Amino acid sequence: METASGATDLTGRMLIAMPGMGDPRFDHSLIYMCAHSDEGAMGLIVNKPSADVTMDGLLEQLSITPGEGLDLRHVHFGGPVEMGRGFVLHSPDYRSELTTLQVDEAFAMTGTLDVLEHIAKGDGPLLWMAMLGYSGWGPGQLENELAENAWLVCDASPELVFSTTDSAKWEAALNSLGIAAHVLSGEGGRA
Repeated sequence: METASGATDLTGRMLIAMPGMGDPRFDHSLIYMCAHSDEGAMGLIVNKPSADVTMDGLLEQLSITPGEGLDLRHVHFGGPVEMGRGFVLHSPDYRSELTTLQVDEAFAMTGTLDVLEHIAKGDGPLLWMAMLGYSGWGPGQLENELAENAWLVCDASPELVFSTTDSAKWEAALNSLGIAAHVLSGEGGRA
């Protein structure tokens, strides 16, 4: 699929940060792309759990009472833009009454409080990740970064996003392209 300008539409795909990209916030990041068009792009980092924000702490801050047996996993760092704003990347079996972006047949994203209320009650999506902030690019910015080899692109899968451990996702994404992480260098060069 292409955007109106003819660029490849990366919605529903994954960006794999290349070593040496220069921005420590994206070091070894794996980003699920929720939207990509000529107006810009939006994605969520899926392999960087927050060091200090847990699901129970977030729910407590939002005055949401968790139900019995709620998985109290860490909330993830979705990216450096609007870090006070929350998003839930999830399986398509849940749809918010307010707003859910159906990205593709395997993924949806909801950025409203009701998804957290449903997760806390136990009737939310089967597969989900909560995150604060997102990764965003202005018009043409992502295309420039791709041309500079800052990112590789691979297919997304629920197994990679929801079932693989955070520490293994980046390398698993590279492996899906047939690339071993140890052969990548953070040094650029010209022959």
